[in-house]
Amino acid sequence: MSPIAGIPQHFEIALIRGLLIAIVVLPVLVWALRRGQRNRIKKFFGGCAWFFLGAVVFAWVILFLIRFGGLEIEWRGGYVPVVTWNKTKTDFAAVESNRLAQEKLAQPPAAVETNRIHANWPGFRGSQMDGADDHAIITNWPAAGLKLLWKTPCGGGYSSFAMAGNRAFTLEQRRDYEVVAAYDLETGRELWTNGWQAKFSEYHSDEGPRTTPAYSDGNVYALGATGEFRCLNATNGAVVWGTNIMTEMHSAVPDYGLAASPLVVDDKIILQPDAYHGNSVICVDKHNGKILWHNLDMPMGYATPMLMTNDGERQVVVCGRPMIVGLRLDDGVERWDFAWPIINHERPITQPLLLNSNTLLVSAAYMTGCLAEQIERSGDGFKAALVYKNKNLKTKFASAVVYQGYIYGLDEDILVCLDAATGERKWKDGRYGYGQLLMAGGYLIVQGAEGDLILIKPNPDALTELARFHALNGKSWNAPAIGGGRLLLRNGAEIACYQLSPP
Repeated sequence: MSPIAGIPQHFEIALIRGLLIAIVVLPVLVWALRRGQRNRIKKFFGGCAWFFLGAVVFAWVILFLIRFGGLEIEWRGGYVPVVTWNKTKTDFAAVESNRLAQEKLAQPPAAVETNRIHANWPGFRGSQMDGADDHAIITNWPAAGLKLLWKTPCGGGYSSFAMAGNRAFTLEQRRDYEVVAAYDLETGRELWTNGWQAKFSEYHSDEGPRTTPAYSDGNVYALGATGEFRCLNATNGAVVWGTNIMTEMHSAVPDYGLAASPLVVDDKIILQPDAYHGNSVICVDKHNGKILWHNLDMPMGYATPMLMTNDGERQVVVCGRPMIVGLRLDDGVERWDFAWPIINHERPITQPLLLNSNTLLVSAAYMTGCLAEQIERSGDGFKAALVYKNKNLKTKFASAVVYQGYIYGLDEDILVCLDAATGERKWKDGRYGYGQLLMAGGYLIVQGAEGDLILIKPNPDALTELARFHALNGKSWNAPAIGGGRLLLRNGAEIACYQLSPP
């Protein structure tokens, strides 16, 4: 690790070398251009030399402040990082102190502990993986915001929550360990943890696990950034079975770590070890981890596998580079595909969106845009037919949602509304940063990149913002989750639980 704010060593060396050359060459160039008779060309290049000299001096000042003054570099989703004295990061001492204090509190009676709340949000983006919840919500938010039920410091990473009953499960980075943590939804108390030694770190997105646990039939399935995969008892966190899928598949960790969350369907779990040679996607038995089928030989994206039913056949949609592929759930046989090349050779990040029973929307940033394909029966198989393709929606981290025939999503960092049938843009308005969004009770909830929470009435005619308040402190890229009338938010430093539905 570089001594300068986590800058990669090779980049730091090249940067300092270039600045050293510039600080020597530019003054000489300025001096040479000021000698002798001056003309327009000399004045122009002299002005350019002064400009670049000022930029180099400014860069040296910034590097000095980063090295000795506590200034830090933070990527907040755009194409240029920001420098800040308030970078969002985990306070491990605060987490450990908080948990020690919790241990001294009396445990609630088991009967009370298991019957207070009945949340049902089994994994990333909810039960249908569409980021939507139909329960009624509070819409007349007070000026100070929704009622805060509890807030607690937490470890790092970009995991969201799975919720079942009165518990919420997430993945955190705590010092040199990835940790699955279970929280009491009513009090925020940590109920159990299960961890393993692993620490994935990447310059643009910092450290920590990326995936969200999945809950099914009393167990929690959690996948770490470097491949550790465990089935845990949801009541006490005990290991039921476990493996490392990267070691087992002899695969290398992708650039940004494993970010595709487990998809649990019936007795099957779909994972993306990115292992090539027919092992890019695997299906394992959720009871013992035994591999049931495997397929594909391509780099996989960071989007989570999702379930789609076409003409009565259940299929798993996976996002690779450069193809979106449908695999039959029963045996993993490829049933259809279509090309989805992302500019700059990037991998898919955001989730595909089902516009109707057989039409799929994919979207990507880096000036790529969006694409809608209809999956149709063709003989014994299926084929994908293009519906539309445009640059009206370019999602980077935040997956879009669909409501009453319209798509709402963050085009880079600006909210847009598209006609789901045609892809026509209805409006583009409101900068919310590289945050996240959900549909809840017929309303759009946007979590801004800096921790603001915004309530928006879906309206294809114009942006209709109803309320907003500051809900989290710091960079907030983690997807929110809804369960038991509660809205759970987190980032790499804290978790906050708000009352979203009427008690």
